[in-house]
Amino acid sequence: MSGSDSGRYPDGPRDTADGSPDSGDPFDPFESFDAHDRAAGRGPQRTRSASPAASSSPDFSASDSPPPSEVTYTRSRRQAGEAKPGQADQDDSRKSQRPTRSLKARALGYLSRREYSRAELARKLKPYVEETDSLDAVLDSLEAENWLSDSRFAESLVHRRASRLGTSRILGELKQHALNPALVEEASAQLRETELARAQAVWRKKFGQLPQTPAERAKQARFLASRGFSGATIGKILKGVDDIWNRD
Repeated sequence: MSGSDSGRYPDGPRDTADGSPDSGDPFDPFESFDAHDRAAGRGPQRTRSASPAASSSPDFSASDSPPPSEVTYTRSRRQAGEAKPGQADQDDSRKSQRPTRSLKARALGYLSRREYSRAELARKLKPYVEETDSLDAVLDSLEAENWLSDSRFAESLVHRRASRLGTSRILGELKQHALNPALVEEASAQLRETELARAQAVWRKKFGQLPQTPAERAKQARFLASRGFSGATIGKILKGVDDIWNRD
């Protein structure tokens, strides 16, 4: 280090021999960077200004927008089973665009599922009859084309009921359909021939053993009678007459 630097202090400016600050050092440790740049002929760097659009827009502060706690939402949850807004109108529009089913087409839809009697099918179709429709004409056409048959209906009903009901219950149901008496009599003869066997099957499934007391006998008799079996058939089962016949 030269003698001219003897006046430099670690934390202060260098002094000359007469005590005045030395102006020969182009940069003073306490001099700001901007002052140093000005002395070197360079101005301070300008910071990037805001975009023109931002500077020309009116003042807007965060305080102008409502705080999050004040924001309200109008959307509400639908209750279970509640239709969407406007859904009812859309459903009505779709229904109005569907072609109306004819009376015969509706009847064929019923008959495709199971057999119907003429009287029963008439009751099903009556609410859909228009002024231009003739219900009897439709039923006659279905019978002529063999779509509708009281005979097949009687056979179907007997087949579905015979394993659970007695003759009187099944005949009573057939008569409610205003069938031809000849069909009812034919079904009655068939049912009476098989009534004892059918009653035995129902009794075995429900009880399985003969009554031991008068109360038990009365209970079993009431059950078989409620199913439509005749008193003679019930007496044969509860007295064990069928077992005697089977041994013979």
